[in-house]
Amino acid sequence: MIRIIHVISDLDTGGAEVMLAKLVGAMDRDRFSNTVISLTGRGQLGEQIESSGVTVHTLGMKRGRPDIFALPRLIRLFRTLQPTIVQSWLYHADLLSTMAVKFSGLPILVWNVRCSDMDLKRYPPLTRRVQRMLAWWSATPAAVIVNSEAGRKLHEQIGYRPRHWDVIPNGFDTQRFHPDSSVRVSLRKEWHVPEDTVVVALVARFDPMKDHAVFLEAAQQVAKARKNVCFLLVGKDTQTLAPAVAAKGLTDRVRVLGYRSDIERLLPSVDVLCLSSAFGEGFPNVLGEAMACGVPCVSTDVGDARGIIFDTGLVVPARDPAALAHAMIDLIDRGPVARATLGRAARERIEKTYSLPIIVEQYMTTYSDLVTAQSLPH
Repeated sequence: MIRIIHVISDLDTGGAEVMLAKLVGAMDRDRFSNTVISLTGRGQLGEQIESSGVTVHTLGMKRGRPDIFALPRLIRLFRTLQPTIVQSWLYHADLLSTMAVKFSGLPILVWNVRCSDMDLKRYPPLTRRVQRMLAWWSATPAAVIVNSEAGRKLHEQIGYRPRHWDVIPNGFDTQRFHPDSSVRVSLRKEWHVPEDTVVVALVARFDPMKDHAVFLEAAQQVAKARKNVCFLLVGKDTQTLAPAVAAKGLTDRVRVLGYRSDIERLLPSVDVLCLSSAFGEGFPNVLGEAMACGVPCVSTDVGDARGIIFDTGLVVPARDPAALAHAMIDLIDRGPVARATLGRAARERIEKTYSLPIIVEQYMTTYSDLVTAQSLPH
């Protein structure tokens, strides 16, 4: 039995956190035992992870505040649980896990990098310092997993020199995320949107990376050009965008839904999924989720978005609201039949390349290979 401890900064519904929850819930329990440690609290995903039979521990750190007591607590957990592998997710967890592994004497550490060209000037200085330290220590882990080629290239440019890179993209549960015409009528009534209106959704927490300002600028241009379109803003803290929506004169055309835990129910009722991110994305989860639901996507050219979408949607330059608006209008004007054709191709692409069983198998192979390599004489 391979015992794995996954250490992650928090358990809110970000891309890394969601992928972790999917992974530990789907791994072969006859071969792997998983435990999750959140540096902060249980977040929105703690209960979901525990419901899949995986124990969750929390260290109670405050976001953005160094805690000198967190490291001893993590070391004690490592010594008590005696994992075969420590898998850390995201920068702060990578750093703390590296120090804890050194003090605990554990043999196998793996980092998991989830981003690409982060504009760290927009984030606390601590994050920049942590990234520099990790570049210095990047030969310490047995492997660095990365979910995108863009992320690997960027981290090589900033000085990462790991012993081994392993590119494992995100995976998607195509039984949970699937086309479902039955909810379309009820949701459109809930949103007060006529059946013949094209719904364009941006599903993203409010964060500089997601560039809601560019989306709203593009939405304003689209709204002026086409009358039969409505926009959804879905994600944590998107309610704070209400004044910006009003300033663009879009109050009647935008529905601000805030955080939702039923994304798999919302997406099949959407006609176009938009990703407006300016930087930082590796493998955007929402693209895979929308594509699995048969929804064509318009995305900025961030991370591996172009390769994920391929020929099932449209990709435009980042930070270019005119280009984003033009792409949205393009898909609106193609009509429902053409969008449905793209949507079917998008789902087929997810099923063949990014389905959850395929990706979980890649993780399990990586972990098994690391344990085998560790047992060989050096």
